[in-house]
Amino acid sequence: MAEPGDRRTSAVLLGIFALIGILVTIDLLTEYVGVVTKWHVLMEAVLMVSAAFGFGLIWRRLDDAREAARLLERDLDAAREEARRWREESREILRGLGEAIERQFRRWKLTPAEMEIGLLLLKGLSHKEIAALRDTSERTVRQQARSLYLKAGLSGRSELSAFFLEDLLPVRTEGAGAPGGDRSPAPTGTGAAERREGKRRG
Repeated sequence: MAEPGDRRTSAVLLGIFALIGILVTIDLLTEYVGVVTKWHVLMEAVLMVSAAFGFGLIWRRLDDAREAARLLERDLDAAREEARRWREESREILRGLGEAIERQFRRWKLTPAEMEIGLLLLKGLSHKEIAALRDTSERTVRQQARSLYLKAGLSGRSELSAFFLEDLLPVRTEGAGAPGGDRSPAPTGTGAAERREGKRRG
């Protein structure tokens, strides 16, 4: 797609070529009526043809730029539509994951504050960011996070994330490393999380 500066330059050149063509045509007609040599007329005719050719080239360039802009706009519209469709399709999945996380938090008997901190930790916020968001001290956030990990039997943030997100990642089945091996995505939900929870309780 042509840059704005290129389009302005092309427009200026287009105007110049059009002006040259008009002036040369007028001059050619005027001199043809008077006494002039054929070579002079031929030279100006060539000049007029050259100006017309340049005019055509610039017009073609502008037309190509307009077509490129139209195609780019079409691609952008398609990308926006695809993003909108993905958000709609993933909304149910994300809602289900959120409900599963909330159920597990209740199983761990977390307080409302610990639940909120757990969600913010899963979103990737730091203790300092969580403290600023909840208008509390970073020390309080750290204490509540430690309480969460203790109740859940987890060592820290990484295990908390893995507890809920492990099932969302694709896993290799046997023979996946060989050519033609299958890759099967793990089922969404908290299957592995629930298995770990059962082992922890056992």
